[in-house]
Amino acid sequence: MDTKVRTGAAERIEQAVGLVKARIAPERRAALERFLREYFRQVAPEDVDAREPGDLYGAALSHWNFARRRDPGRARVRAFNPSLEEHGWQSTHTVLEVVTDDMPFLVDSVTMEVNRHGLTLHLFVHPIVRAVRDASGVLEDVVPYDAPVNLGRRESFMHVEVDRIADPDAMMRLAADVERVLGDVRAAVEDWPKMLAQLRGIAADLEKAPPPLAPAELAEGRAFVEWLADNHFTLLGYRCHDLVELDGAPGLQIVPGSGLGILREAPGATMSQSFSALPAEARARARVPELLIITKGNARSTVHRPGYLDYVGVKRFDPEGRVIGEHRFVGLYTSTAYSSSPATIPLLRTKVANVVARAGVSPGSHAGKALLNILETYPRDELFQIGEEELLENATGILHLGDRQRFRLFVRRDPFDRFVSCLMYA
Repeated sequence: MDTKVRTGAAERIEQAVGLVKARIAPERRAALERFLREYFRQVAPEDVDAREPGDLYGAALSHWNFARRRDPGRARVRAFNPSLEEHGWQSTHTVLEVVTDDMPFLVDSVTMEVNRHGLTLHLFVHPIVRAVRDASGVLEDVVPYDAPVNLGRRESFMHVEVDRIADPDAMMRLAADVERVLGDVRAAVEDWPKMLAQLRGIAADLEKAPPPLAPAELAEGRAFVEWLADNHFTLLGYRCHDLVELDGAPGLQIVPGSGLGILREAPGATMSQSFSALPAEARARARVPELLIITKGNARSTVHRPGYLDYVGVKRFDPEGRVIGEHRFVGLYTSTAYSSSPATIPLLRTKVANVVARAGVSPGSHAGKALLNILETYPRDELFQIGEEELLENATGILHLGDRQRFRLFVRRDPFDRFVSCLMYA
């Protein structure tokens, strides 16, 4: 980094602090000076050096004033185009200001929503401070989040600059959507301990009161649930359903009060709408006596990563072995779930071992080693979802390509008829 840039950035911050001393009443001056220094402490020097001191001062003061009042447990969000005439500072971009309780996934989730609106992100200022508020919630002071003094509550301030938006309605939609996403983040983070307890409780129940399923299926299924709970699945939502009959067809009725995270029940919701929208053939699978349903959800995650949600259903059984409902978990597999060898992951280890055994190749041979490599590097999302028969067919098809220069397309239809997955090998 150019020393001149670092020096220039430090000088501009000191000039902005000088504006605080010159323009702010003495009783508020010290708190705002601390806030301004903390506000820009981790911003890249080249971004600070490119701004006028008045704009640095204006941005920090604007955010301070916006954060002055906030209801506990609720984010505040606004989007606007700052101008010298109206705000006393300016930017060529639209500015999104956020203040909320600090928690995981905030930056990723806000960035995802900005991208979903088709906007380019030009600057992200994200100080985490301990906010000192009075009994009515008015912001009085801030201290660095890692200060030794145990004061205040950790709050996240986000100043996000995006492509300039001329339409006021579009700015309002952006702010509303970011606020909605932050609500999803809060719900998932607040309910995470309860969702994890549900996951662990299900694993314990499968051991204490196992349903009448094949022992091998039950053992691997229980091991998979325990594996998910061992930091391999970012839990975002949970809900329990009862399997009921509606006009002669199966339906999933929400167990009242069971929704957690992003699956908290909406007012008046009684049935699983996503299940009701499935074709009759797919809904009939709800009665099949199998322990797990592993697939993708039909909505993209608004929290942490933008991919389609991973869906893990654990079926519930009565003493006679009839399916009576399901525990539904939605979330995202963690990075270790993608980087670990399939041989260490329940369900996948059995699936891979069975495919190798049924392929009729010697494990130590050239073909056997090639097949193992194909299975180890098979797209992990697909490996979780694909059935053993189809995996055997695809893996041997890839193996037979060998070194020949041919294209080959492998298509897998989702068993619930919501999507198809295509793998192209060249």
